Amino acid sequence: DTAADRQVTQLLVSRTPYFCAGCPHNSSTVLPEGARGYAGIGCHWMSQSMDRATEGYTHMGGEGANWIGEAPFSKRAHVFQNLGDGTYNHSGVLAIRAAIAAGTNITYKILYNDAVAMTGGQGNEGDLDAPRIVDELRAMGIEHLAVVYDEKEDVDFNAFKGVPTHERAGLMKVQEDFAKIKGVSAIVYIQTCAAEKRRRRKRGLFPDPDKRVFINTDICEGCGDCGVQSNCVSIVPAETELGRKRKIDQSSCNKDFSCVKGFCPSFVTLEGAKVRKDPTTQINIPDLAIPDLPTINGTHNVVITGVGGTGVVTIGALLAQAAQLDGK
Repeated sequence: DTAADRQVTQLLVSRTPYFCAGCPHNSSTVLPEGARGYAGIGCHWMSQSMDRATEGYTHMGGEGANWIGEAPFSKRAHVFQNLGDGTYNHSGVLAIRAAIAAGTNITYKILYNDAVAMTGGQGNEGDLDAPRIVDELRAMGIEHLAVVYDEKEDVDFNAFKGVPTHERAGLMKVQEDFAKIKGVSAIVYIQTCAAEKRRRRKRGLFPDPDKRVFINTDICEGCGDCGVQSNCVSIVPAETELGRKRKIDQSSCNKDFSCVKGFCPSFVTLEGAKVRKDPTTQINIPDLAIPDLPTINGTHNVVITGVGGTGVVTIGALLAQAAQLDGK
């Protein structure tokens, strides 16, 4: 337990948590210039550390209630409040009703990602879907509603009964318009959780675009705009003889394609391309000797680290199952 050990431990622990590759919140939490947003309980909470003008949060189900108390003492006329579909279904709907009763100037951004992603991707209780959220908001008395969706989603536009719908490229314009509205307004943002997409695609339950995006490092100038546009952890450094450039980690890419929004000639889109399997998986590994296991007196603690979507939950489940089979 030297000073150097403590320094390394501190650096490891202080790693900033981040959205998965292709996470809906990479796009949904962006705000217009000069606006301010609140976080809540959910994966979108991490936007507070991403220079996205999202400052502050409250307990689950209190999203927006903090602004009810703050607004009379603030020179700011309006805020945005992020609210996940799981929290909305759990208790956030009560905070929306409180904001309406208080006459607060606030726009709720209800992020419908079709999964309670923060705790493992469970479905919403009661089969909550986006059209039902819109119907409930309208029944509460919210007049200004909009639906924003990822164009790769299978959306039934007739189910929204006249509520304006916009592709996600139009989110900024919708937010700018809603920021001028007095009272409570709401944007329902539809894009499936990236980790859940990955799981469903493996089972053939979700559309899998037959294309992949690559970066030609001979053309890339390493400006990093693709990372700014996508906020995606699959954009990784590529060291070349001409300096550091960018590449796409195909093993973690979830085919969101928001990285191509920048004006960059280095991007190449291939249709029908398949990722070559890691050649190390073809190695015949001989039988391994049983390791010397430590004696467990009571409990044995293991810390599993990683970025969301890299298998942290899966590794934990495997270890727990193995321990149970071993009689622990």
